[in-house]
Amino acid sequence: MQEPSFLINPNIKAEIIQIGTEQTPIIIIDDIAVDNTDVINYACTTSNFSDDTATFYPGKRSPLPQPYVITILQAVYQGICQVYQVPIELNLVPLDNNYSLLTKTEGELKLLQRMPHFDTSAPYHFAVLHYLNPAPHGNTGFFRHIPTGYERIQDDRVDQYINSAKEYVAKNGDPIQNYVTCSDKHYELYYEVEYKPNRLVIYPGNLLHSTIVKTQTDIDSSPYTGRLTANMFVDFQ
Repeated sequence: MQEPSFLINPNIKAEIIQIGTEQTPIIIIDDIAVDNTDVINYACTTSNFSDDTATFYPGKRSPLPQPYVITILQAVYQGICQVYQVPIELNLVPLDNNYSLLTKTEGELKLLQRMPHFDTSAPYHFAVLHYLNPAPHGNTGFFRHIPTGYERIQDDRVDQYINSAKEYVAKNGDPIQNYVTCSDKHYELYYEVEYKPNRLVIYPGNLLHSTIVKTQTDIDSSPYTGRLTANMFVDFQ
């Protein structure tokens, strides 16, 4: 299929929300695209979705079309720099850019897939997440690690966080064989970004987070009906 046409909505307004006790800003842009039909259709007609073996993502991924990625990143680059006070001497480096579909059943989940996660401890690494298919689908949840109180796992917190989490699991047992969708005694779910088609969400990769998976609608390998998202990761170096 020809690469999709994709135009940024000229009337978009970014909403910046401070979340959690650490008041971390996240950026939400609704109706980011004039029309994202071509981007969805491109995913539906590509046959190279495959299991993600590079990360713990519990599903399949397929490369995003480059013109779409470039258009999105050009639209949000300045906003990211301003909101997160990225040092002016650093340059944006696009990393993994993929369509994503949740496909693993709860019985297939490994231990780390049953806990909130952070993408990296790097200070200027961001996730740019575009919800594509029509709702209803699961939200994106942000979690606080109760034993340490951490919401963001920065470089100076990594060792303490990992040691504390290991200690908790050793003392209390493995997390239940489910997706993490609510608070428990180990993690507190303190904020959710609602899944809305054509909504773009930007947040630091060192925030503890997880998809609030709705198993009835989200575990689906079809890009026509599944929880299809575009996941872009950028770093400033």
